[in-house]
Amino acid sequence: RCDDAAGRRYGVMTRRCQAGSGRVMEAELRYRTYSRRWAVLLAGSVLSCSNAMCWLTFAPIADQTAQYFHISMDQVNWLSMIYLIVGVPFGFGTTWILDMLGLKTSLILSSWLNLAGCAVQLLSVAFFIPHESWKFPLLMVGQTLGALAQPLVLFSPTKLAATWFPEQQRATANMISSMANPLGILFANILSPLLVKKPSSMPLLLGVYAVPAAIACFLTMVAIRQKVPPTPPSAGAANSTSEPFFTGIKMLLKNKAYLMLMICFGGGIGVFTSFSALLQQIVCVRGYSNTFAGLCGALFIVFGILGAFVCGLYVDRTKKFMETTKINFCLTAFASIGFALDSMLDKES
Repeated sequence: RCDDAAGRRYGVMTRRCQAGSGRVMEAELRYRTYSRRWAVLLAGSVLSCSNAMCWLTFAPIADQTAQYFHISMDQVNWLSMIYLIVGVPFGFGTTWILDMLGLKTSLILSSWLNLAGCAVQLLSVAFFIPHESWKFPLLMVGQTLGALAQPLVLFSPTKLAATWFPEQQRATANMISSMANPLGILFANILSPLLVKKPSSMPLLLGVYAVPAAIACFLTMVAIRQKVPPTPPSAGAANSTSEPFFTGIKMLLKNKAYLMLMICFGGGIGVFTSFSALLQQIVCVRGYSNTFAGLCGALFIVFGILGAFVCGLYVDRTKKFMETTKINFCLTAFASIGFALDSMLDKES
């Protein structure tokens, strides 16, 4: 039987263990951080960025996509919606994969799914496809493969930070890997309107977006060699335990504080997703161009990343998570109301 001493300094923790004969022994548990943790963080961040680019590839150019594939605007919206539809049920399986198989398997699996999705998308615009009617189904298959990768990508930042980083760097590491996803949305909002000025440029766009997916797959295969580091970076990582899957679900559903956070953060993600996926259709019907719509989406992401960076550093030092969350939700509510009111105004010349 072992008890951890309360005092810890310089990454050394004293553990008192009582043997069967009643003798008390002390052992020192040392913690270590590896420089390779930054390579793991880079691999996860590039993968998250690439997956977000694939998600919103067609949202900023919905009209051009409809013309190239000869589909309706509703079908174009399904290219984004499939990520949400697949993500909800597959998210439960993702939790099990992260707990049972670990971070390495999760990130490598998601990187290959993401790359496979890009490859199938490229196949949908290949010149040797015999029938035009085959193109959109192939495109949807590619989006579905990317959608299967998304929960693995989105759920990994906290696991990555807790497994590889010391406690004083966890919030920053989590912020960097989490913000890589909005950064991918930023790139999609900028690149898609720039690369597709006419429908015939669609193959070029999909070829460009396949490059980050290939880089992410290479980085995950090279950088992530182990399920966990040989020596844990902190006491939290050394003593990390989790409840069985279904037991944990029942506990969460009985936790009122968690349910409140789930509703609030779910609403925030819903606003963010709707805004990102439908901004082009909201803005362009009022006479604005795809480039302007992409610029609006890019500004939306840029200031979000800046805010997240500042807030991440702030909560790392002050640990005022609750106060920061409440202020940000209030600002989100005011911004949503302002955008709704502004969108109802007539376009000024």
